[in-house]
Amino acid sequence: MGLDGDQKWEEVIREIKKQMGLAGPLVLVSFLQYSLQLISIMFIGHLGELQLSGASMALSFAGVTGFSLLLGMGSALETLCGQSYGGKQYEMLGIHMQRAMVVLSLICIPIALLWASIEQILTFLKQDPLISEQAGIYGKWLIPSIIPYGLLQCQLRFLQTQHLTSPLLISTAASSFIHLLVCWVLVFGFGFGIKGAAFSTAITYWVNVIILGLYIKFSPHCQKTWTGFSIHGINNLLTFLALAVPSSLMVCLEFWSYEFLVLMSGLLPNPELETSMLSISLSTSSLVYRIAYGFGSAVSTRVSNELGAGKAMAAKLAVKVVVFLGLIEGIALGVLLISLRNKWGFVYTNEPQVVRYLSSIMPILAISNFMDAIQGVLSGTARGCGWQKIGAWVNLGAYYLVGLPCAITFTFVLHFGGKGLWMGITCGSCLQSILLLLITFTTNWEEQATKAKERMMDTSTSTLPTITTPLLQ
Repeated sequence: MGLDGDQKWEEVIREIKKQMGLAGPLVLVSFLQYSLQLISIMFIGHLGELQLSGASMALSFAGVTGFSLLLGMGSALETLCGQSYGGKQYEMLGIHMQRAMVVLSLICIPIALLWASIEQILTFLKQDPLISEQAGIYGKWLIPSIIPYGLLQCQLRFLQTQHLTSPLLISTAASSFIHLLVCWVLVFGFGFGIKGAAFSTAITYWVNVIILGLYIKFSPHCQKTWTGFSIHGINNLLTFLALAVPSSLMVCLEFWSYEFLVLMSGLLPNPELETSMLSISLSTSSLVYRIAYGFGSAVSTRVSNELGAGKAMAAKLAVKVVVFLGLIEGIALGVLLISLRNKWGFVYTNEPQVVRYLSSIMPILAISNFMDAIQGVLSGTARGCGWQKIGAWVNLGAYYLVGLPCAITFTFVLHFGGKGLWMGITCGSCLQSILLLLITFTTNWEEQATKAKERMMDTSTSTLPTITTPLLQ
């Protein structure tokens, strides 16, 4: 019994090391990617309040209608590439990535048309004409960033599922530094202003895509998984779409619910104060969520690899370990936020009223971020298993049947103000975490391994010609 106990602890320690080795670089990559928008907004902030308002509105519109959609669809590769890599179907990783690139590139066309009409759409929605005009300018110059952003999501998942995190970290760090320089040169050096800030984002994404593209082509680590462009990469696109659409819904339904909070904050008695508080707290929450997302990406890779290899119990252990790590992370960050509640607001503003209001919100925000830490790692588990459809239904129920109605009730019926918005959405994330926990810990992992094998057979035999039959004949 003692030996078995020691062996189990050794397995747990090995799994913790594997996940920390994956999560560390992925968390940093997530932070660096998030910093691109912050850098652009920082430069725009020096141009004037009107430009800042317009760019912020355009970015919010772009996030809802484009970036979140492409991020979600690209996440389907965490299932497909991860399980194929675990099952040693190495050539299929390149095929899956090509399919994703084709589909996401096609999706970019309607997104571009939508972004070209931002000014007209916002004007139709009775937004301020001057702000709408600036948002329209920023949106049009952001259009060149759509395709490289979509391609980048495919490359990231292709490398992540092979545990190749170092090139991701190096390329993203280099791109972030380049973005800082390019943004400054275009905004102030050439005087392009808000147009330069938007276009610098496209340049940065293309630089990142090119760096990773060269690595994938020439690195010996990708020799088995990338064998060049193939006709199979444009066949059977519906197989990818069948997973990509619910994967996108899973991400978008959650992302959109938080955007509704911003809209509701403008309906409160003191909209300027409420919107400022919500903007700061959402920025804080998004920043903190980078950690949970990194851990979720790590466990997605571990679970998909193990299921693809037919190692059901190893996948189960990976889930248990990441939930434990998520709990520790959620508690630690919650304590940190509460301890900094009286000072954190000064990072964003010098207005005492906003800082005091934010301080009163911080305990609720800490609880919300704790739930995000749990659901973040469980959402990663869902992507690794291929549960995107289940995840989409969970998010629909948690946020739109519970979270947003609770937010409306607490805010406008019980008159809790901005606190009510966070209390309501926290109820949604709490339900989301509970449902995902129940699904995860009642799962038959042997059955999941079987489904992974069936998925790999469906995607490989239907597209790739076999070379064994002629040899046998």
